[in-house]
Amino acid sequence: MPSQSQVQHVATVPFGPAMKVERFVLGNGLQLLVLVDPSAPVVCIQTWFGVGSRHEKLKKTGISHLFEHLMFGATGTKPMGAFDRLLEEAGAETNAATFLDWTYYHTNAPKDALELTISLEADRMANLVLNEPEVRREKEVVMNERRQRVEDDVEGAVNERLYKEAFLKHGYGWPTIGWMEDIAGMTTEDCQAFYKTYYAPNNARLVVVGDVNLTELVALVDRYYGPLPSAEIPIEDVHPESPQIEERRVEMRKPTPTQKVAIGYKSPALGDFDHAPLGILNEALFGGRASRVHRALIQQLEIATDVRGWVGAFRDPSLWDISLTARGEHTCEELLEAVEKIFDEVRTIGVTQAEVDRAQARSELGVLQSLETVAGKAEQIGFYDTVLGDPAAQFERLAQLRRVTRGDVLRVARRYLVNTARTMVLVRPDGSDGEGESEETIVDDDESASEAA
Repeated sequence: MPSQSQVQHVATVPFGPAMKVERFVLGNGLQLLVLVDPSAPVVCIQTWFGVGSRHEKLKKTGISHLFEHLMFGATGTKPMGAFDRLLEEAGAETNAATFLDWTYYHTNAPKDALELTISLEADRMANLVLNEPEVRREKEVVMNERRQRVEDDVEGAVNERLYKEAFLKHGYGWPTIGWMEDIAGMTTEDCQAFYKTYYAPNNARLVVVGDVNLTELVALVDRYYGPLPSAEIPIEDVHPESPQIEERRVEMRKPTPTQKVAIGYKSPALGDFDHAPLGILNEALFGGRASRVHRALIQQLEIATDVRGWVGAFRDPSLWDISLTARGEHTCEELLEAVEKIFDEVRTIGVTQAEVDRAQARSELGVLQSLETVAGKAEQIGFYDTVLGDPAAQFERLAQLRRVTRGDVLRVARRYLVNTARTMVLVRPDGSDGEGESEETIVDDDESASEAA
């Protein structure tokens, strides 16, 4: 490996039993994470920026997601459409995603398109054109996306309301796509300031996985990224949530044929000791047809058509996000009564060893399946390094999941299934059969949540 003034090798991190991630840092702060995998002549290149919707400010929500669209535009050296066209001609595919803690861009390509991809990614990190026509056009695209995914989608609207009611201070309370009035009010100057602040090499991780020569790759990265200037990244102005001591309950009327319930119990951060056992509890209750809630509400009582649960995997404490969809004329109250009976059981006596074993097996399978492709490996490296600062943290999490005991599950059930710290959205049909405007009311809600709504 050649000695380069701009690149420093800082760590070799074991990635499972047989692979390793090499971490480098450039003089401008860009982190390079490389996993050499010659099993196929392909490569995945991902750029993870340490900015998501949680980093936004009130009245400016949605700018992180807007940038996901803007980044595929023209640069000072390439016209509109050139980024996608050049990569597609090389046999590559590209996409991007934005969420609460991060934004990332990824390209899956043949190995001989590596330099092209690196050069294009470095170009748009430094030379993106942000003029009024480009910003206005992408704002319209995003506003239409919001109409389709939130305002005209029952599940999207309900999930958005659940987080809005659950988080009154923290940035997790506003949607990644942003509030419509904020998107509409975004200016070109807002976008230029955001780009100069957050789209800098010292706020980015470049993850490369696949059939690459490590020495040649480092030289390429130094060549294209080394000259880029760093930026002063502002300290994150986090507003932690105050402890919730009273249930918040919202009722909405939507164009849906059946009633629905969304429940948010406060949950630990991804790096918290309790996150793994709570994940096992969620899997035991909601993971597949053999799970306890599925068997009870769908197969035995036949009062639901869909039951889901997910423990938020975020840097800060978030929600254990639960959704229940009624069958036919069954009501929210019936769903709640049935699921609360199950929650009382797991708080009192816990789950069985067979349920723990099954949940651990399903969780382990999910981890291993996520690593089957170079793109899967790159995504896990980028995600865990961005959120937890460790590119191989997934393997530590796998070890944590394997160590979970029935006692751990009982403990987290009692700690997090707390009704006074939960938020609920009850959804009733508005009688429109899917047509027309919906309406909503707030019931049994505390004063602060009503003000936030």
